[in-house]
Amino acid sequence: MKKRFLMSAVCAAAVSLCAIASAHAQGGAADAAPIPQLQFRLVEDFYRYPPNSVVGRSTGVAINPKNGNIVTLNRGYRPVNEMKADGSYVRSWGEGSPMFAGAHVVRFDPQGNLWYVDAGDNIVFRFDTEGRTTGTLGTNPEPWTWLTHVIERAAPGRAALYQPTDIAWSKDGSSFVADGYGNSRVAKFDKDGNFVKGWGERGAQPGNFNTPHSIVIDHNELVYVADRGNNRIQVFDTEGNRKAVWNLPTAPWALCLTNGPEPVMFVGSVGKVYKMDLTGKILGAFGRPGRMPGTIDSVHQIACPDEKTLYLAHTYAGRFDKWIAQ
Repeated sequence: MKKRFLMSAVCAAAVSLCAIASAHAQGGAADAAPIPQLQFRLVEDFYRYPPNSVVGRSTGVAINPKNGNIVTLNRGYRPVNEMKADGSYVRSWGEGSPMFAGAHVVRFDPQGNLWYVDAGDNIVFRFDTEGRTTGTLGTNPEPWTWLTHVIERAAPGRAALYQPTDIAWSKDGSSFVADGYGNSRVAKFDKDGNFVKGWGERGAQPGNFNTPHSIVIDHNELVYVADRGNNRIQVFDTEGNRKAVWNLPTAPWALCLTNGPEPVMFVGSVGKVYKMDLTGKILGAFGRPGRMPGTIDSVHQIACPDEKTLYLAHTYAGRFDKWIAQ
């Protein structure tokens, strides 16, 4: 009887240890400190769209480094909209174009060119400061070519993108594409748009990805990839050598680095926005889930000019917000 009791106690202790080990493996250790709450508030009615504007799924928001104007992207009738820094309306474009069916994100490069990532058409477009198309990455299959000079179902080349999600740039002008839903890799192109290399494939091991959904590069040339399906951020150098893996309590949808010599990272997720330093430490978070003003939906892209100002694109809520630190 005494022996049976002792064995029961040992088993209970083993189960307890296994539970603690499991919690640590999932990034949810029982003794983990609570995440500080950031004090941000919504700026109500900031974006002044024309009356009766219907916004589709909201996927992108970016700030022009040259004039401070805000560009938003959605999958509605007016896909691209531009506002001044005070939220007043400037213009829209792209009406009626089929190229915005898979609208994913927009970003400005350091030279002020606007880049548009089309996940549905497997192309990344570059526009100059006047809105003219000046280059593309990737290509889309044209149905009529299957009848002439393309082998049907042939394996695509390494330079072909498959539902890309985001783009970032290094100091030498190279482009890094999160090649996202389909290939689950990072694709690197030189400044002339030539494919250089790719790294990663679908999987959960370090160095692999399950939907790399957002990508940013800091001033030290470190590449941060939101590995959404694996609930982590992975850090690489510009040659694809892995430097760190940050496990998160949630799926990272959107990454943004603030400007200045000591940037921090904001991470958009479902129902919450996190603030992190560049060692992987979570500094705080804010938000509660919802699809009405004052709540946080699935944050598809963030623009963060500084630590106290955030612009959010809420996918399913069809809404763009400005939030400021209190």
